[in-house]
Amino acid sequence: MATQPLIRSRQKTEIINGVPTQVVCTEFSNYIFVVLTQYGKIGTLVLVTPDSRSADIRTPFFTTKVLLGKDEPLTHVYAKNLVTFVSQEAGNKMVLLGLALKDSGIEGLKLMKDIIKSCQVW
Repeated sequence: MATQPLIRSRQKTEIINGVPTQVVCTEFSNYIFVVLTQYGKIGTLVLVTPDSRSADIRTPFFTTKVLLGKDEPLTHVYAKNLVTFVSQEAGNKMVLLGLALKDSGIEGLKLMKDIIKSCQVW
């Protein structure tokens, strides 16, 4: 009988707008850890948390908090756009996102989201 690993992880590397981009997704019991890097570093750590205080249950509300790195408005926007679907698909788990990007264009964002989907461990 084969046993399942305690921690599941997948990774992938793609070229986005000429820049090598690496994604690593790891599932822990209470959160998903996603690293999205074009520098080979974890970068800014952002915690994305589903908020149960939302008045309309059909419209999920997420809060973001920068735990390490530069706390800039664009970081929060990127975090919400990149990984809120991960939280929803994983049963509203928290997502810890490591973000280190050279290319921050909207076209790259769409491609990065697709790479994250291809590394699904949740």
